[in-house]
Amino acid sequence: MSASRVCALSALEQDTALRVEVDGVPIAVVLDSAGEVHAIGDVCTHGDISLSDGFVEGDTLECWAHGSAFSLRTGKPLNLPAYEPVPVYAVTIDGDDVLIDPTVTKEA
Repeated sequence: MSASRVCALSALEQDTALRVEVDGVPIAVVLDSAGEVHAIGDVCTHGDISLSDGFVEGDTLECWAHGSAFSLRTGKPLNLPAYEPVPVYAVTIDGDDVLIDPTVTKEA
């Protein structure tokens, strides 16, 4: 499978998560304050909550429901109640296109 276009780079708001779905896989796409684009699994591993509704701070995305923060780089939870990581996907920028392949996860 190849990467799919999920959105325009210019459509991303800094420090705000955007929920996209690629081949049925929910993904949170984040443009961080350093200008880097991240893609992590959009479902909190503590509860079935969309992480893209949460809060971006630095290189973390915090679940709005119970406060677990996940690293945008590794997917690992940085605090309880979540203890399982979310997947992190490789992002390719092609011009103004943000491309993600939901079958390829980055190694932490």
